Amino acid sequence: MPDRDPAPAADSEGSLRLTARSSAIQPFLAMEIMERAGELERAGASIAHLEVGEPEFDPPPAAIRAVTLALERGETGYTDSRGLWGLREAIARDYRQRIGVDVAPDRILVTQGTSSAMTLVFGCLVEPGDEVLIPTPHYPCYPNFVRFCGGEPIFVPTDAASGWQIDPDRVRAALTPRTRAIVVASPANPTGAVQGRATLEALSALGPPLVSDEIYGGLVHGPTRATSALELDRQGFVLDGISKRYAMTGFRLGWVVAPEAAMRGLQVMQQNLFISANPFVQQAGIAALMEGSAMAEAMREACGDRRRRLVAGLRRLGFGIERDPEGAFYVLADARRFGPDSRALAFEILERALVGTTPGIDFGEAAEGFLRFCYAVHPETIDTALDRLEPLLSELAARTAEASQS
Repeated sequence: MPDRDPAPAADSEGSLRLTARSSAIQPFLAMEIMERAGELERAGASIAHLEVGEPEFDPPPAAIRAVTLALERGETGYTDSRGLWGLREAIARDYRQRIGVDVAPDRILVTQGTSSAMTLVFGCLVEPGDEVLIPTPHYPCYPNFVRFCGGEPIFVPTDAASGWQIDPDRVRAALTPRTRAIVVASPANPTGAVQGRATLEALSALGPPLVSDEIYGGLVHGPTRATSALELDRQGFVLDGISKRYAMTGFRLGWVVAPEAAMRGLQVMQQNLFISANPFVQQAGIAALMEGSAMAEAMREACGDRRRRLVAGLRRLGFGIERDPEGAFYVLADARRFGPDSRALAFEILERALVGTTPGIDFGEAAEGFLRFCYAVHPETIDTALDRLEPLLSELAARTAEASQS
C-alpha cells in the first residue's frame, strides 16, 4: 500500500501542527473491518467474524482464577519494569519444556502485548534512514513500527506456489550497509507458513539480528513443531506472548527475549514509555504458562479440524488456496476471480453478506487480490460465513468476468 502524503503543517485555523511520523502509519484494515462490523452489529446485524485473530476459546480457567485472586489481594500497582520475576521464571521454564532451550530470566522483558515489545525492539535497533528486511506478505504493523522509528521497511516477496517460504538468497540480495534487522514470523500471519530450520539458520547467518515473531509458536498442524530463533542465535530478538496460544488476546501480555547487551536499553525505554505490564495480568500469565498446556493443546487440535472445514469450503466457493496453511490459524486465499481490489471486496462482503474478512492489501502488495480468513472460531461461525458468501460470490464472479471482457 503506498504511503499517504505527509500530514499538513497546520489545520484550517493554523493552530495544530501534525507530524509526518503520525501520517506515515497506515490504517490497520483488520481493525477497520472489525470496527465497521461493530457499527453494523449496533444497528442490529449479526456478523460472522473471520477478520481478526481472535480465538473463540475460553482462556485457561487457572488464568481467570489468578486474575481474580490478584485483584482481591490488591495487586493493582506497578511492578518491576521488566516484569514479575515469577513470570520471567515461568517463561524461561516454558521455553525449556517446550523447545528445549535454556533462557535466563534476566534476558526476558515483559510487555503489554507484543506490540509494545516491537516498539521497544525497533526503538533499540533502528535509527532514521536504517533499513529492516521484512518477508511479505507480512503482519500489517511491522512496517509501521519501522517507519515510526524513522526507518525504511524493505520487503522481500514470497509466493503462494512455494507455500510462502522465505528464500534466503532473496533476503541476501536485499541486504545493504543500512540493514539493521531481518524480521521473521513462523508460524506466520497471514499465510500460516512455517519456516524450516535450515531457512532460519541461513537467515541467522546473514549478519543482521533476527527479530522473530513467535506469537503463534505451538500452533502448528503437523508432526513437527516450528523452530525457534532461540535455538539458533543469542543475538536475535524473540517476540512472544499469551494472546494466541492461550486465547487471551485482551489480556495484552507479551514479552521479548533479547541479547544481554540490549537488555538495559530495553529496560530504560520500558520505564519511560510503558512503566510495566499490569500486575494482575502478569499473574494470569504465570497461571497460563504453568497450568494451561492442556487447554492450549485442545485448542490446537480443534483449530486443525476447523482449518480443514474452512479450507474445503473456500475451495468449493472458488477461492484459490495452493497449499493448506501449516500453522497459526489463518487462510490467505486468492480472491481475484471475485474482484481485483481486496479492500473494496472485503468491505462489500461485510456490507452485503455480513461476513468479516481481512483484505490482502493489509499484508502488503504481495497479498493484493487475496483475503485472509481466521479459522479459530466456532464451526457454526465458519458454516454461517460460507453459506452467506456463496450467493454473493457467484454474483461477484460473474461481474468480474464481465468486466474483464469489456
